[in-house]
Amino acid sequence: MSRVDRLEERASDAGTRTYNWLDSRFDLDNGRAFLGKAFPAEDSFLLGEVALFCFVMLVLTGMFLGMFFEPSTSDVEYEGSVAAFQGEEVPEAFASVLHITYDIPFGMFIRRIHHWAAHLFVASIGLHMLRVFFTGAYRNPREPNWVVGTGLAGLAMGAAYTGYALPFDEFAATATGIGYNLATSIPFVGSVVGKVVFGGEFPSSATIPRLYFLHVLVIPVAIAILLAIHMAILVRQKHTEAPRNDDVRGAEPPQSTRTPDAGAVSDGGTETAVAKEDDTVVVGLPAFPNQAAVSAVVFFLTLATLAALGGFFPVHNIAEYGPNNPAGTPELIMPDWFLMWVYGFLKLLPSWMSFTIPVVGVHVSTEFVGGVLLPTVVFGAIAVWPFIDYRENPVHFTASPLDRPWQTAVGVAAIQFIMIASIAGMNNLLGRALDVGTEVVNPILTVALFVVPGVSGLLTYRLLQDDSTEGDDR
Repeated sequence: MSRVDRLEERASDAGTRTYNWLDSRFDLDNGRAFLGKAFPAEDSFLLGEVALFCFVMLVLTGMFLGMFFEPSTSDVEYEGSVAAFQGEEVPEAFASVLHITYDIPFGMFIRRIHHWAAHLFVASIGLHMLRVFFTGAYRNPREPNWVVGTGLAGLAMGAAYTGYALPFDEFAATATGIGYNLATSIPFVGSVVGKVVFGGEFPSSATIPRLYFLHVLVIPVAIAILLAIHMAILVRQKHTEAPRNDDVRGAEPPQSTRTPDAGAVSDGGTETAVAKEDDTVVVGLPAFPNQAAVSAVVFFLTLATLAALGGFFPVHNIAEYGPNNPAGTPELIMPDWFLMWVYGFLKLLPSWMSFTIPVVGVHVSTEFVGGVLLPTVVFGAIAVWPFIDYRENPVHFTASPLDRPWQTAVGVAAIQFIMIASIAGMNNLLGRALDVGTEVVNPILTVALFVVPGVSGLLTYRLLQDDSTEGDDR
């Protein structure tokens, strides 16, 4: 036996001994069954993976940014590369973001990736939930995962809001002030919420440290926990699968390695057929190596997309807005696109909706109704939807939106509602484009907010219902 052969044998023995040592402690053999778990080969199912990989990139880039960010509103003398602020006293948070952007190698690029990852994170969650909604993949027994996903969507928006408040430039400070006003408008507990989230009356020296703590620890940990729960439920339950056109032939795995949903995808064993109506078996790619390879491709495509966005598209330019100035307000203040609908509620609500409840003397402001109550109702309606469109028996096949008239009609109406509310959040830009004032466009948008979703929903239902009836006749 040559020396090379002896080295190979020793390496093999070392690997076997290592595996046996780990197996005796972690029971790795029982985990092999997961490697054959079937994942349906559906491209739209990968939107959830895009969201997961965006979160990973947010954590990694956030760790880099956190090394240089100073969560403080104390004034310091700026000595960086931006000539406009040389020698001026600026908030330390503002100065540190300028330092990251213009003085740290790759700082601007990493900050841009972090920014776009946050946007893609919210967008991929939203698209993923739309796919689940329109295909009915939330139905029994997957209602808990839909509720978890709704929580993830809310936390993603909260993470983004606390993030763009941190630079403490004029734009961020104004947006933070709006959030503070909404928080303190909550009856009974508003002042407590303002102290917990914003560190007291805004602006205060505790505001940025408090938001920073929420942004880098509390909300990411909550997102990670919900992601873990989401994945655990996904692994525990079978995947939903598109209806099959015909019976599927495949290899039945040996009995010792067979899992409930791996019967049609593993190598080895005997030839078998899965009936097109059989929802006890998922037909798809095994978790390893096939799905793992697909996930790797999705990860690198997500990374490439974020790198391209970070390389070619600028993000919020804090140097243009300048540091926080309590005496001034930027000419154009708007939230990010995923919060624009909330801003639209605030702009459309009439002042008479601010009132005081008799006897108890509790004041209900338009800020509370538009910025807290209505968004809560929207998220609440989303969360309870699987219990409205309830199925007593488990459903493991997805459905075509064309075969679900009233559910699809509700989804179309909801999208129209959010879109028009988002347009209302940009009413000043709309008025400027039409060369009219906001007092002209606001009544039109208010009517459209209720009429357009209702009409589009009814039209969608009628078209799909008629098509379904014609299909039955044929």
